[in-house]
Amino acid sequence: MDTMRERFASVVSRLLDDDPRLAVVLAEIGKDGFTDAARAHPDRVINVGIREQLLVGVGGGLALTGMRPILHTFASFLVERPFEQVKLDFGHQGMGGVLVSAAGSYDWPAGGYTHMAPGDVTLLDTLDGWTVHVPGHPDEAETLLRDAVAAGDDSVYVRLSAHTNSAPRDIAPGRFLTVREGRGGVVIAVGPMLDGVLAAVEGLDVTVLYATTVRPFDGRTLRAAAGAGAAARAGAAGAVDVVLVEPYLAGTSTAAANDALADRPHRVLGLGIPRRELRRYGTIDEHLAGRGLDPASLRERISGFLR
Repeated sequence: MDTMRERFASVVSRLLDDDPRLAVVLAEIGKDGFTDAARAHPDRVINVGIREQLLVGVGGGLALTGMRPILHTFASFLVERPFEQVKLDFGHQGMGGVLVSAAGSYDWPAGGYTHMAPGDVTLLDTLDGWTVHVPGHPDEAETLLRDAVAAGDDSVYVRLSAHTNSAPRDIAPGRFLTVREGRGGVVIAVGPMLDGVLAAVEGLDVTVLYATTVRPFDGRTLRAAAGAGAAARAGAAGAVDVVLVEPYLAGTSTAAANDALADRPHRVLGLGIPRRELRRYGTIDEHLAGRGLDPASLRERISGFLR
């Protein structure tokens, strides 16, 4: 199976052949995946070198000319380092583009904290109007990338990861997918956290929603799941417990869940990457365990929270 980044390069290379409005901007990272595309479209595959602020500035300039720019590098270099350029060159100018990241929160632990960005989605939440996709499988990444490119002039962030689920799901961009139904609460698994969540809640009477688009937050599906679960529980008085399991900063979506359920009794637990830095290398699985996001830890935390 190819990786999400490999799928990104192959899909976008084909899209460049079909749509003269598209342009890819790179900052050295990922350039090998676009070797053939750069040869075919030298004016629309641009490598600015290790200059991440320039990466975003060039993308914003292309958008001003009517192009649909696709920007790619590691999340820490795409969102965190050039954040002022994202805020001004896209947001303030009213321009749209597609930001496609890699490395996420802990994809390459050997790279150290300079190559980790657990706060990227939280940071984008300070800006207006961004759509955020978090696929959990290369097939889902392709679906969400194609949707992002076709999204008119909107601003879209696609968060790719080396951490994946074993199989793709039949997702619809913008909607949560109901994976299983139960009466004892709602667990929302974001992107690559789904397999671990399903293992963690085996035998528990809970609904599991799968989120691959987290902004806008699909409050309608959450409300429907919360209402169905509460109605099925005798004496629940309409109350619902919600657990969010996200592959980035813990609590990133708790406000969105609270807003969706503002008119009914509820509790929300946000699980994800804690603010405390884990100064270790290791592997993705070791980082998951170290942050309490492996199936055994998730089961203890989820079952301890649910009523």
